[in-house]
Amino acid sequence: MEKRIYPEPIESVASPEPFARQSFTDAAEAVAMLRVLYERNTAFLRDSFKKLAEGDHSPQRFRAFYPEVSMTTSSFAQIDSRLAYGHMPSPGHYSTTVTRPDLFESYLTDQLRVIMRNHGVPVTISESETPIPVHFAFLEGTHVDASSADRIQRPLRDIFDVPDLNATDDHIANGTFEPIPGEPLPLAPFTAQRIDYSLHRLSHYTATSPQHFQNFVLFTNYQFYIDEFCVHARNLMANGGGGYTAFIEPGNLVTHVGETAPQDGASPLRMPQMPAYHLVKPGHSGITMVNIGVGPSNAKTITDHIAVLRPHAWLMLGHCAGLRNTQALGDYVLAHAYVREDHVLDDDLPVWVPVPPLAEVQVALEQAVAEVTGLSGYDLKRIMRTGTVATIDNRNWELREQRGPVQRLSQSRAIALDMESATIAANGFRFRVPYGTLLCVSDKPLHGELKLPGMATEFYKRQVAQHLTIGIRAVEKLAEMPPERLHSRKLRSFSETAFQ
Repeated sequence: MEKRIYPEPIESVASPEPFARQSFTDAAEAVAMLRVLYERNTAFLRDSFKKLAEGDHSPQRFRAFYPEVSMTTSSFAQIDSRLAYGHMPSPGHYSTTVTRPDLFESYLTDQLRVIMRNHGVPVTISESETPIPVHFAFLEGTHVDASSADRIQRPLRDIFDVPDLNATDDHIANGTFEPIPGEPLPLAPFTAQRIDYSLHRLSHYTATSPQHFQNFVLFTNYQFYIDEFCVHARNLMANGGGGYTAFIEPGNLVTHVGETAPQDGASPLRMPQMPAYHLVKPGHSGITMVNIGVGPSNAKTITDHIAVLRPHAWLMLGHCAGLRNTQALGDYVLAHAYVREDHVLDDDLPVWVPVPPLAEVQVALEQAVAEVTGLSGYDLKRIMRTGTVATIDNRNWELREQRGPVQRLSQSRAIALDMESATIAANGFRFRVPYGTLLCVSDKPLHGELKLPGMATEFYKRQVAQHLTIGIRAVEKLAEMPPERLHSRKLRSFSETAFQ
């Protein structure tokens, strides 16, 4: 019988030199130090992995920690009550772990600057007590050959910290976080490990890098809209950009202004589950469009992950079933309320929580419809109706016994039904991301009005282009607003994080 050789027991933990905490009164300098600390600690983990893969079998464990931002205030601040963020709710010590300060540099700088201005206190940069999982230490796009891990004699979890899903949750964002007495209160809605998890998921689901995502996001449930968005974006690139600087497709294919085809990146071997496309503007103020496919599960999944990027707004553009006899195919529905029968968020946001309309988003959408269609005032009511949108998790609800669903829809005053809109709006509410919905009526199942094949082709050709143009115009209107106006106090709970 072959004698089994066990590796030597682990005798010590190797870490970078301890980092002395530092205080800053300048937000940009604080963020620069976060970058230095994060890059040092992740480089340590990468270098340690490389040495082990090359044959170093030292009986050590390797550990490095996320940077931490903390602030302390001893008084209630006299702040501008119009602001939805930028202030700590009560005296105390607040902190958050930080990841990818290179990606979040502008966001972190803005958040810290506002808080420091409102409270008149410095910010402290230090190492946290949360280890960085080795999986999250590798640079984006790094390929680790399977043979490298095979040359490491111990299980990876014996040598490095790995993602701890027990500590990666949404309690802060959900408003269910209960601080332990004596521990810091949360400064931000997401921890570093929760953000890292979502950044990796975004690359997987969309086949584009998180760095390409813009602050204004359009979701759709039809490829027709993506095709039209690509045509629009390529025309912009070929004709001067119109303020946009690049168009990025799955595989990180980049078309710059003045080009008619991508010059960088590589087409993915297969399309991802929810491909993303990005019309880039400086400061991430452009537009990202994602085809989420059909169903509330996809809608929740992608918004769970995009939320960590802290976008300024996301909107749903898609098709719906019109529920009123007075509606016609091609009419628009501006959601003013939602009936949630999607069930995917029941554990995170109870159905008794109202999801309110946001005035700035509603106005931008209505104005965009008016501008693109040329209708206004009372005439606009001929093609657009504002009301309740119901979202359901059963695509073939029409095939079941209808009395129950139809009665509920009637009692709720719903005017349209789809499978994604309420999920996207509810997750916007949950994650404090301004949201809105503009749908287009593509059939009327309660009235037996379905599209014939030829009608469908013509309908999509005509209506999708106009609907997308409206969505882009609405987003551009929102982008003209200062972020502090766009982020709504309606989305904040009693005890909120200072970061938006």
